[in-house]
Amino acid sequence: MLQAFYKIQSKEQIGKATYSFVIDCPPLAHESRCGCFVHVQCGEKPLRRPISISEIDAENGTITLVFEVRGEGTQWLSERGVGDEINILGPLGNGFFPEPDKPAIFIGGGIGCPPMLGAAQTYGKNAEAILGFRSKEHMILLEKFQACCKCVDVTTNDGSFGTKGFVTDVLRDKLQSEPDAVVYACGPMPMLKGVAELCAKRQVKCYVSLEQRMGCGIGACLVCACKTHEKDGEHMRHVCKNGPVFDAREVDFHG
Repeated sequence: MLQAFYKIQSKEQIGKATYSFVIDCPPLAHESRCGCFVHVQCGEKPLRRPISISEIDAENGTITLVFEVRGEGTQWLSERGVGDEINILGPLGNGFFPEPDKPAIFIGGGIGCPPMLGAAQTYGKNAEAILGFRSKEHMILLEKFQACCKCVDVTTNDGSFGTKGFVTDVLRDKLQSEPDAVVYACGPMPMLKGVAELCAKRQVKCYVSLEQRMGCGIGACLVCACKTHEKDGEHMRHVCKNGPVFDAREVDFHG
């Protein structure tokens, strides 16, 4: 785990309130793994903001952070420019453990799409993606997923792009043609619950990356606690320390 000021190499607004920063951070890039996140200091705010690592370029020493403006902290962050330095703590959490020789389906819901991108890139043409958004206006990263996946399906709640409906509508059909695929998902809890239930019925291996509010980011507080059911019984796990990636079979989506 590292903590330092790192420079913003490039900045792009990729959605109505969504930004993509490429951060020049060779030590952090070499330590990072897809599925992990960083904690960013946003101005004078006492609590850092957790942001998933979207892409890792260890060769060039950069990581890409994609975030949505949701409050004063992320608003401050969105106003930083190229050349500015931001204080980053990371990499944090347990990420994915890819098996790139196997077929995989990556499911992202809204701002849950960015952490799926880096994982999908490790699978290349063994990867398929299902991306869900509220509307066409809220779509992000579609071209990047298309560049690394053999197939990308998009769903929107209002039908303004792709299939009208939810990611589970598309996943149900996908699992019939790809019964041996591993499923990775990140997004709102109701979406993850639906994905996990569908995979459980089909006995498909599924890993979910949970989105939770966080305080410390290192497991010292209880803000991001979630309930799990494991072989030795029920536990309260920290999403920041024990996750954010969990075996979907262990997560209590009702707790």
